[in-house]
Amino acid sequence: MQRIVVIGAGAMGCLFAAKLALAGHRVTVADVDQARMDAIAAQGIALSLDDGDFAARVGACPIAAVDGPVDLLVLFTKGMHSAAAIASAAHLVDTGCTVLTLQNGLGNTDAIATVFPRERIVWGVTDFPADLHGANAVSSHGQGHVWLAGLIAAADTQARHVADILDGAGLNARFAPEVEAMVWDKVAFNSALNALCTLGQVPVGRLDSAPIRRIVGMIMDEIAAIARAEGIAFDRTRTMAKVDFALANHTGHKPSMLQDRLAGRRTEVESINGAVLAIAARHGLAAPTLELVTDLVCLGEPA
Repeated sequence: MQRIVVIGAGAMGCLFAAKLALAGHRVTVADVDQARMDAIAAQGIALSLDDGDFAARVGACPIAAVDGPVDLLVLFTKGMHSAAAIASAAHLVDTGCTVLTLQNGLGNTDAIATVFPRERIVWGVTDFPADLHGANAVSSHGQGHVWLAGLIAAADTQARHVADILDGAGLNARFAPEVEAMVWDKVAFNSALNALCTLGQVPVGRLDSAPIRRIVGMIMDEIAAIARAEGIAFDRTRTMAKVDFALANHTGHKPSMLQDRLAGRRTEVESINGAVLAIAARHGLAAPTLELVTDLVCLGEPA
């Protein structure tokens, strides 16, 4: 893929843009934050990893200023901005590009499919930690992975190619036909850990205690029941293993929900926790622990 455009220059967008640029791809990031765009255009992205510090040169501009050809469009905005962000990229439909989302929450593929054909949409999850520092610096410490597949079978060939591209950039990417269940794993993980980190204003490692693990377990039980009602093959054991991995390996990481709270921004709680609760309501299922944690996060949202 000769040209990759990443919409959303937050922590994850900057991490993936920098890794892809360092692997030799022509990468442009697009964001509505002009100060961030100016800093990235002038200085690139400063990337701090366990194996050293790197400087990645990437382009930066508003999405309206991006023209073809584009081979891969990566959507990395917050879930509540997905519809507006993908609508702003409608002029790229005719380039024939593949669209990838690894965003948190549910409903992002539906937003993309209102603009781009489903046979060109690839979706998945990642558990890479990423922390933004200033306008154009990002750090990622500890191991991470990417799992993805085509939104429909007709997109699986593109998905395999995208997996190869990301894997070649050191992003440990794999094609995973069971990606829908893995998306629910990530939603459950985030509904618990991101929300609890936000409430306590603590990094992931501070959640490693018996009382907090009990709360996490209760949330997992509730989401497992909701997923089953949706016909999702949710694997509670696999999800709890990812929780254990994060508590042991991502101890200093501040989830994006917490980073938003500390910066005074709206969080993704409605597109993550809220989306799960909406599905629970549709099935007439109670999720009291998840609902309480979600309501407490909402209490701190900016007006």
